[in-house]
Amino acid sequence: MTLIAHITDLHLRPRGLTCYRVSDTNMLAERAIKALLSLESRPDAVVLTGDLTDKDDPREYALARHLLGKLPMPVYLIPGNHDTAAGMRAAMSDFPGIKESEGPDLCYAVEIGSLRLVALDSSVPGKPHGHLGEAQLSWLDKTLSEDDRPTLVAVHHPPAQTGIVHMDRIGLADTQALGEVIGAHNHVERLLCGHVHRPIIAGFAGTVMTLAPSVAHQVVLDFADEAPSMFNFEPPAFFLHRYTPTAGLVTHMAYVESHPGPFPFWSDEGVNWPGDEPE
Repeated sequence: MTLIAHITDLHLRPRGLTCYRVSDTNMLAERAIKALLSLESRPDAVVLTGDLTDKDDPREYALARHLLGKLPMPVYLIPGNHDTAAGMRAAMSDFPGIKESEGPDLCYAVEIGSLRLVALDSSVPGKPHGHLGEAQLSWLDKTLSEDDRPTLVAVHHPPAQTGIVHMDRIGLADTQALGEVIGAHNHVERLLCGHVHRPIIAGFAGTVMTLAPSVAHQVVLDFADEAPSMFNFEPPAFFLHRYTPTAGLVTHMAYVESHPGPFPFWSDEGVNWPGDEPE
């Protein structure tokens, strides 16, 4: 079995500061790390699909190093629109994948158990939308052609429309071009995405896009064309991608918060309830 934890959108701030004045993202990230460490089955790796930081601030990366350093498994990072490739490479250069990445785009391919991860860089400095570009798409096509094992492609900006209009406006710009590359390689099992701060699953180019919720705050679910850009504190969560040769790739959602239980499924057969006694 290969088990991969997929977390996203931490939006870390310098110590003592909140995100958007009300979201204590540093505390929420700390809770997410504890939740990962408490899993009954420990993941083989963690994939973090962008917005590790909120302002691409060296102090935020320093906190990221402290928090992610608590995880005993490899952690694979890609930049989101709140990060930059240059900032992430400078601060996290010793993280696996990043240290092997060459060129201006922070993209790389690694093996995780029985799976292959291909990480892409959709960040555009100073802009909220995503873009991959011809050079990176050509690299992706070449990389996917080199190995036909089951593959996960990680990219911050989702290529499929979500229906949340204000987020779709700042989605991936070259979606069609990415679809042409992905569609030519039927061993791509999943697209791992972030950015929208909601759990969303959609088909894309013959495969499945799994857009993970944030481990911090969530975007309000509103399909109105003029819905405002708002967030709330629905329960933070992350995805677990479990692969076996017999079952293939199965995705589960795990919550950061703890809840009552577990309780056994006891049967109530043969139980005498109040009022059931014979007269």
